[in-house]
Amino acid sequence: MQFWIVQSLNSLALGGLLFLLATGFSLIFGLMRIANLTHGALFMLGAYVGVTTLKFVPNLWLAALIAGLLVALFGGLLERSILRRLAGNALGQVLVTLGVSFIVADFCLIVWGGDPIPIAAPTSLQRPIVVGNIAFPAYRLVVLGIAIITAIALHLLMERTRLGAMIRAGVDDMQMARAVGVPVSRLFTTVFCLGAALAGAGGVIAGPIMSAYPGLDADMLPLALIVVILGGVGSLLGAFVGSFVIAIIYTFGSALLPDLAYVILFLPMIVVIAFRPRGLFGRRST
Repeated sequence: MQFWIVQSLNSLALGGLLFLLATGFSLIFGLMRIANLTHGALFMLGAYVGVTTLKFVPNLWLAALIAGLLVALFGGLLERSILRRLAGNALGQVLVTLGVSFIVADFCLIVWGGDPIPIAAPTSLQRPIVVGNIAFPAYRLVVLGIAIITAIALHLLMERTRLGAMIRAGVDDMQMARAVGVPVSRLFTTVFCLGAALAGAGGVIAGPIMSAYPGLDADMLPLALIVVILGGVGSLLGAFVGSFVIAIIYTFGSALLPDLAYVILFLPMIVVIAFRPRGLFGRRST
């Protein structure tokens, strides 16, 4: 019983991290139709920026905020200077974002080295929570709480603000959004920066669980891709549900059948593509 409880809690913590990564990816893909393969690299870059920030600002939450803002700035520059010039060129966008991800990975390797760099959890959260004979890190439960709060904030943003209405209009029907005067250029940049900020801050928040290490981008990007495909492009609810479904499958698959972990992980994606090409919560674009 202890095994199942601990693995379930681990799944929830991983699901929270996946949501912070995948929701930005989903919004960018849904609105801009760009498979942003730099998203995993932005997550890793955020973790490394957090490592440096913590040397000067010994507060994990403030470091996550600063890293999110800096990565958002980088994302905005990338969208404005490069991706905008490749509008309509899907292959060019994929190749460019893939190339930028390699550049970011090599940059991190040069600046921070090849050894994993641990990030300490806040002192108040370093002691585990003990219930009966089960001890579980308090920080992981806080990560789950952060993911839920972020999901609620994004829901309010998408459903209760003018910006959210424009984003939803762009995801549902880009041509009609242009026709009614939605400032598509600024909207693209805003959404890209928002997605990059979530990825960068998520990298710092993931630090006490995963550390910052070369290859973090390659480990996290496939999971984010599967979440987006499973949940549906541009769907906040799909990203939330998909993150926890994939986290549960990945955690228990790795623990119970490590030799078949990736088979078990990719199987739901194949089934969804076959029967629901737009994902569980994806909507038909017109």
